[in-house]
Amino acid sequence: MKRTVKDIIGFAIGATDGEIGNVKEFYFDDHTWTIRYLVVETGSWLSGRKVLISPEALLKPNWDEEIFPVKLTMEQVKNSPDIDTDKPVSRQHEIDLYQHYPWTSYWGGGLWAGGMGTTGMVLPHVEPFIDAIHTSELSGEGKENGDPHLQSTAKVKGYSIHAADGDVGEVEDFIIDDINWKIDYIVVDTGNWFPGKKVLISPRWIKQIEWETAMVVVDATVESIKNSPPFDHSEPISDDYQRNLHDHYGKTTY
Repeated sequence: MKRTVKDIIGFAIGATDGEIGNVKEFYFDDHTWTIRYLVVETGSWLSGRKVLISPEALLKPNWDEEIFPVKLTMEQVKNSPDIDTDKPVSRQHEIDLYQHYPWTSYWGGGLWAGGMGTTGMVLPHVEPFIDAIHTSELSGEGKENGDPHLQSTAKVKGYSIHAADGDVGEVEDFIIDDINWKIDYIVVDTGNWFPGKKVLISPRWIKQIEWETAMVVVDATVESIKNSPPFDHSEPISDDYQRNLHDHYGKTTY
């Protein structure tokens, strides 16, 4: 099912022996547009420390009660590597995490390299960590300033949307698939341009993202975005809606 990130913020994270904290934001990989981590604020039991939890650790969510059970103990989370989520997450920090938890590294191959996994299933290791470290060192990614492809949903919110012929709105939210944790759409608020209208843009229609200027460049015109099917948060995203949306932009798949 498609869900907005905004709707998931605040969900409780339940370990096998107690509550860990609440979802604060997400980190996603801008190569595959896949959620890689839930940023969890632990509250008083860990003095407000924030920890990263991979979607791979999730068991079956309780959507009605807004709870994400995870196959982790409170002790595991307490002893997890310290990471300052206000700074870029380095590859070495990620390696430390994946050595601590029974997760599969996504950056060097394996089932989670493309973001495709089954929520609630702890996948087996398919790559030795020494290979993952070697791959990371060879690529040079994340050595000084963090993984350049790991982005925060909270920080990308508010980025301006630039069409082929002008600005048209800003990033308001993200639509994710709660099975494979892919970001399927960006919710665009066109309020200053077309008051009261929100539209969806697929990451596949993005030409580039200028991180320094906080701008998302879309392969579409202002007019086509203006006339695209409106997004109504109160309505589920149906196959018919997606079909109409993609047909409008001349895209055949979704």
